[in-house]
Amino acid sequence: MKLALITACMVMVLGGCMTDNTVYETPQKVEPFTEKDFDKLYSDKALGMTVEEGKMTFRVFAPRATQVKILFFKKYNDETPYETFYMIRDDQGVWEYISKSNRWGEYYGYQVSGPEGSGEMFNDSLVIADPYSIAVSTKNHFTHEAKSIILKDDFTWGHDTWVAPEDPRDLVIYEAHLRDLTAHPSSRASKPGTYLGAIEKGITGGLEYITSLRVNAVEFLPLMEFANIEIPYKDSVERKYNTWNPYERNHWGYMTSYFFAPESYYASNPSLKEGGYSGHDGRQVREMKEMVKAFHKEGIAVIMDVVYNHVSEYDYNPLKYIDKKYYFRLDKKGDFLSISGCGNDFATERPMSRRLIVDSVLFWMQKYHIDGFRFDLAAMIDEETCKMILEEARKVNPNVIIIAEPWGGAYKPARFSELGWAAWNDQFRNGIKGQNPENRPGFIFGRWDDGVTRDNAFRFFTGTLIHDGGLFQTPKHSVNYLESHDDNTLGDFIRLFMNWTPQNQRMETYHLVQGDMLEINKLAAFCLATSQGIMMMHSGQEFARSKVIAPSGVEDPHVGHIDHNSYEKDNETNYINYSIAQKNKELVTYYADLIELRKMIPELRKTSRKYLRRHYSIDTQFGIGYEINDPSSDRHYLVLVNGDPVKYAMYKLPEGKWNIRANESDVGLEKPLQKGIVDQIVLNPRGAALLEQTKNL
Repeated sequence: MKLALITACMVMVLGGCMTDNTVYETPQKVEPFTEKDFDKLYSDKALGMTVEEGKMTFRVFAPRATQVKILFFKKYNDETPYETFYMIRDDQGVWEYISKSNRWGEYYGYQVSGPEGSGEMFNDSLVIADPYSIAVSTKNHFTHEAKSIILKDDFTWGHDTWVAPEDPRDLVIYEAHLRDLTAHPSSRASKPGTYLGAIEKGITGGLEYITSLRVNAVEFLPLMEFANIEIPYKDSVERKYNTWNPYERNHWGYMTSYFFAPESYYASNPSLKEGGYSGHDGRQVREMKEMVKAFHKEGIAVIMDVVYNHVSEYDYNPLKYIDKKYYFRLDKKGDFLSISGCGNDFATERPMSRRLIVDSVLFWMQKYHIDGFRFDLAAMIDEETCKMILEEARKVNPNVIIIAEPWGGAYKPARFSELGWAAWNDQFRNGIKGQNPENRPGFIFGRWDDGVTRDNAFRFFTGTLIHDGGLFQTPKHSVNYLESHDDNTLGDFIRLFMNWTPQNQRMETYHLVQGDMLEINKLAAFCLATSQGIMMMHSGQEFARSKVIAPSGVEDPHVGHIDHNSYEKDNETNYINYSIAQKNKELVTYYADLIELRKMIPELRKTSRKYLRRHYSIDTQFGIGYEINDPSSDRHYLVLVNGDPVKYAMYKLPEGKWNIRANESDVGLEKPLQKGIVDQIVLNPRGAALLEQTKNL
């Protein structure tokens, strides 16, 4: 027995002889499962690292693996493990190791062996982190080499819980990039670009600024651990030749590496210095929770933008090396499909892939008190998984927010509504703003986008419902927006339409919004704030943010030009400059006041369609609007807007006296802007009015 034990220790990569349990000292002989078994395999066993009956248990699902070893390290930068063990596979493809030792504070990874040949990616020379890691330490390189951290999470939530409203139409969502909120010096954060920086008290940016806008939800671009660094620019590597990204960065985060771990670059010790490491002490777990708790304290729900349709493309993403054929959609040659445009498409329809997604959603809800999720390219997620996400998430929190980006290989907003999901409303976006500023501007410019007419424009204000020629079963599913992280900002869309660019303006005054530009921005804000459904805006929209490509030491011929796709720029192109917000304070205040008025008047966001009627002007095609007359309310409202840049719009008014609560210039929060209007009202070019009448009940 002693000789056998010594021999087993010698043939493995060890810093010392294994003593936990001799069953893990020799490899188990198994027949790998085949592709025809994929849909039959399923396990409810806890995956990743868990403590069961006082023992640390490690499990990973790897159905076609022929051997899996678990390696333990004392330090995050150790290249050689101090202990290595063979794992044992069960009859459903789950490999397991149970440790008798207390390993808190250590690091671990797997080496996975499997079939060889064309299209395979098994590589047992690589140490890959656990796909269920709750925290990882990563090397600053495009391969994103990682070790899983055995982290004791003893965070105290106190009385914190979810704060999302029962009715999603009460939401006013502010989409933001966590780092961008405080990375600019104008934020005055002492920990810029971090979870803790975002919630510092007494600064100009971050949570302090967001609360001043009176929104009640923030939707963060991806916060799961992602591949920050991309392949070298114009330097040949085995994967691809990079001709498109001189910044060699993935700033936005839509390349998820670990579905259960928070992004370590946003912790209070951020660094992407070449050859260095990120996240090695696991502080990102506690600090992200502190951030969520602080937002909740201000009554602001936290929504995560999540990416389950593909994974990180260039790094050692564990799922690719655990079993490429199980976890990904492949072509006949065994190569990754890339309908997502991101290098690989996740096989969400596989039973254990589906379980991973649902497990991940529930994990963030339960462990991080996340209020909701926006699913990137959600049309690529199979319907069975979509149904299960909603069903299981509502068991945890009935008010959970579930939002689809309803495209990606297909266009499915109507189908998502049938499944009970909300979705981004691109009909609203294109109808009000336009699809692009060159040849498809929309209503706010006195134009109709393709397919939009005076007759059907009414639907944008009333929830874009199916029976009005729209998309949704209910306005609860309509996320109305005019700007997101994708494409041009609303401010830049307007600038490009007006031919107002850095190339023909002095930068000293370029960002200042006034005159026609201010009028168009305000009309857009008014339309957004007075439409039925869910309201969403993007960070900086309230001051007509412009993304002008900033000099950063990278050779980019487009420096100084407006950027419509800033995903790769971790620099001032993306950082929120609060000094510009101060310059455009009139527009910021207008947005904040409209949001407050929307919250004060529930009829503006959640009136039944049967109590809404179109109310159009009699003299210009761009004078449109709608009447709100709910018999259960003691108030009667008219929402009127004129998109014509030149002509006035005259409207006949229903009987009685009307007061103006808001117009294209101002908002009356404490009292009406004007009282006692009867018979008719005339709106200015690019004018707007919210009229209110008290009923005699």
